[in-house]
Amino acid sequence: MQKGKGKIIKVVKNYILMTAACFCYAVAISMFLDPNELSTGGVTGIAIVLSRVTSLNTGLLFLLLNIPILCVGAWKFGIRFILSTGYCTLIISFFTDALKGTSALTTDPLLAALTGAVLIAVGLGGVFYAGSTTGGMDIIVKLLRLKFPYMRTGTLFLVADVTVVALSALVFWDVEKALYAGITVFVTSYTLDLVLYGRDGAKLIYVISDKAEHIADRLLKELDIGVTYIRGQGAYSGREKKVIFCVMRKQLAPKAEQIIREEDTEAFLIITSATEIYGEGYKSFFEEKL
Repeated sequence: MQKGKGKIIKVVKNYILMTAACFCYAVAISMFLDPNELSTGGVTGIAIVLSRVTSLNTGLLFLLLNIPILCVGAWKFGIRFILSTGYCTLIISFFTDALKGTSALTTDPLLAALTGAVLIAVGLGGVFYAGSTTGGMDIIVKLLRLKFPYMRTGTLFLVADVTVVALSALVFWDVEKALYAGITVFVTSYTLDLVLYGRDGAKLIYVISDKAEHIADRLLKELDIGVTYIRGQGAYSGREKKVIFCVMRKQLAPKAEQIIREEDTEAFLIITSATEIYGEGYKSFFEEKL
């Protein structure tokens, strides 16, 4: 009974956090970026651009563009994955259009780009902390990774964002605004890293679990990272166990934690920072030291 009550409280807290984070995201769009004709990356940027060539509001376009993406996401990843994401999409759409009538807080494009980027990053960070996403490009990149597993997630996001910014330059016919939009994309990415992970370069994870093989299998398949087993033995019990050892980009750490929780709530997990990593997939020791 107590466990069920705790779970409900956690869900309620997550939805409160998601709502506040989505409001922050909508403020960035409606009061900083959209009024100054500054596009950002992803589906949000596309919605801002399309609002200038159609009679539809940015918030409504954001929702309409996300509907087919959410449907495909539900088909590929399950309805449970989509529920909270769908909620975030609806709330962002509602707040974005509700705030549309308010005046822009600044008409300086640089201030608008910087402030809007920081607010978007804070909003995204809150949504991610609550265990959800804002849909759109997050789902598209996840789908593309299934089709093209050899392509890096960061590369896919970068290509998508650059494409949207280039599109905004054509629609607004203003290279200067496109450059400001590029600043928005860069600052959002950098600030989101700080919000979620601080200044650490990467994460080093040790996992001690009776379900080590199931956890390792999911880490390999879903995150496409290297996993190593270390042989361990309990000093008290004398039992031998497989200890999972892996290093990953800091952006993948929240997903890794989620996988471990889903497979074994009793797992013993150690997460620490790795500021320098040399080897396949990271820096070359010889090239960096020359």
